[in-house]
Amino acid sequence: MIGTTRWPAARCRASLWRSVCESSPVSDVRRARFARLVSRALADLPQRYREKMRNVEIVVEDAPDPERVPEGTELLGLYEGVPLTERREEPWLPDRISIFRRPIEAMSSSPRVQAKIVRDTVIHEIAHHFGISDERLDELGRG
Repeated sequence: MIGTTRWPAARCRASLWRSVCESSPVSDVRRARFARLVSRALADLPQRYREKMRNVEIVVEDAPDPERVPEGTELLGLYEGVPLTERREEPWLPDRISIFRRPIEAMSSSPRVQAKIVRDTVIHEIAHHFGISDERLDELGRG
């Protein structure tokens, strides 16, 4: 790709209990701080929703694959999987929720604003896990 900088893939896994990051050129401290924002957003979910989440992996990645981002938009998170409302029989492969660090950090340098964006993004992607569409999220003011 001409004129495009591709950073090495870097990932963090966030859960209610810990954040684990794999190394790359960005500061491990910065990446770990961001993964903690995701962990806090998960911990702040109402318990009734946390208990109903099944077979879902939540990861922090630096940025989405440019081919997956529609032109003129910014992709902050991505849900991949089969929503709980569409599952008929188990087992399913794990669902995956990716939260993208660089686009969120580019929106604001304020830790408080970043925490709010992360929280909103986590809630949005988890809503997809529960079968809530983008259209319905827009109706609810969570689009």
